[in-house]
Amino acid sequence: MIKNLFIAFILLSTHAIAQNKPLESDTIPLIINKQNTIYVKAVFNDSDTLNLNFDTGTTELVLTNNVLKNKLKSVPKLYNTVYNLKIGNHDYKTKIYDAELTGHDTDGRFGWDLFKDKTVELNYDKNALIVHNQLPAYVSKDSKFKKFPIKYFKELFLIEGTISQNGIKNTSLFLFDTGYQRTAMLDNDLLKLSNFPAEKMEVIKKVMMKGAQGNEIPVITSNLELLKIGNYKLKNVPVQQITANKPMRGENIHILGNEILKRFNTFLDFQNNVVYLKPNQLFNAEYVEKMKNGI
Repeated sequence: MIKNLFIAFILLSTHAIAQNKPLESDTIPLIINKQNTIYVKAVFNDSDTLNLNFDTGTTELVLTNNVLKNKLKSVPKLYNTVYNLKIGNHDYKTKIYDAELTGHDTDGRFGWDLFKDKTVELNYDKNALIVHNQLPAYVSKDSKFKKFPIKYFKELFLIEGTISQNGIKNTSLFLFDTGYQRTAMLDNDLLKLSNFPAEKMEVIKKVMMKGAQGNEIPVITSNLELLKIGNYKLKNVPVQQITANKPMRGENIHILGNEILKRFNTFLDFQNNVVYLKPNQLFNAEYVEKMKNGI
């Protein structure tokens, strides 16, 4: 990533002295739709304004095949060429990848790594994505913000959470994935290894879900008694299980999705590898699956 520097020139007597001025925090309007997709407007390649999902479960920039073929003013080269992506007042450099699908109302998605030397604030009370040079001092002083160490796995990041059912508790790592629109995707292999009583969860429904490449995936939605993140408890959460695939291929990892993550105002401190979460006005919002099923 290439850092942008604003250079301020100050004339002292007959000498001109150049000094580096720290970048200001950059506040960007954040939209969240009823499917829990969060997105911002961004300008790709200095010419195309796009709606892009901020997806912490991915890296770099992904655009749908439809957008690549029909919406852009130019034909970008995939995978190896670096392009400019302007988000808010700042320019970021990224390669570009293709996918069949992305979040509702969006043209594609960009990953957390664009901000890997920054702190990113997701403020759902103010509908803002704010990029800071460093963690604001007030965050660590606010006792309502709970601190979670980031654990990295193959360029993605995870935090710890606990699930409970019929008196059995299991604490493990969850992929922090704002790009996943539902609550949580539980890994069946990890549930079995921990002897978690998944069969005791009440089944809400069974459906076919489409993956990013348009492939069909059978999914069971069940009622989890308790999901605990730090000291914060969420009861009777409709969680998903994939029966034919794994949430993360080849790995035993659960996924924490944006229908949970939107309930917290968030600071992603990538300089110190820490996440701060604080409940917001959406904390007690109804879950989509329960609204649909009248539960």
